Amino acid sequence: MQENDKKIEEMLKKNKESAKRTTIILEKEEREFIDSLIREGKEPGIKPLISKMLDVYRSMMIYDWRFPGEYYCGISRIAFINVELINILIQHIPEEKWREIGGKMGEAAKVSMEATLGFQTANREKWSEVFKRLRVQGFGDFYLRDKYILIKTPFINEPEILAGFLEGLLGIELDIKTSTAPFVFETKEKADSAASE
Repeated sequence: MQENDKKIEEMLKKNKESAKRTTIILEKEEREFIDSLIREGKEPGIKPLISKMLDVYRSMMIYDWRFPGEYYCGISRIAFINVELINILIQHIPEEKWREIGGKMGEAAKVSMEATLGFQTANREKWSEVFKRLRVQGFGDFYLRDKYILIKTPFINEPEILAGFLEGLLGIELDIKTSTAPFVFETKEKADSAASE
């Protein structure tokens, strides 16, 4: 009997450590929508879709939703906005102010991210986390290659604004290498910036 009790205890311990099964009851329309995503090849299956949704939930801190239309990411209120509206705003800003305004936007993003994520955005070792946050918020896909920052699918299509934004956010100086997307920016060496002063 004691052997059987031990085996049962071991089995229960293993069950506690393994993944737990969960049943989700979906409305007919919800299931049809998910099935259509899978059929169209937009999602590989229901489990990967739910895993992706949970990753987005964690990455965007969606648990900070107050009610529809009011979402905070740390100390900053986030709005889902059309690119066309941003472009209209940009068109009414004098071009010579773009870098400066981008810098102020970057400084505001820096304060928000540092307060939320708990590290200095100027720390190059943390840039992958900063770039992930920017990607999740729709700024584009950011890549670091040696001394170059590449931006694919940018939300803002003006390199001067983006350069200023990254300079303010990361505490660096950049040279713009391309004038159309995908954008390439080269980080300036400290010696270069000191020599130019």
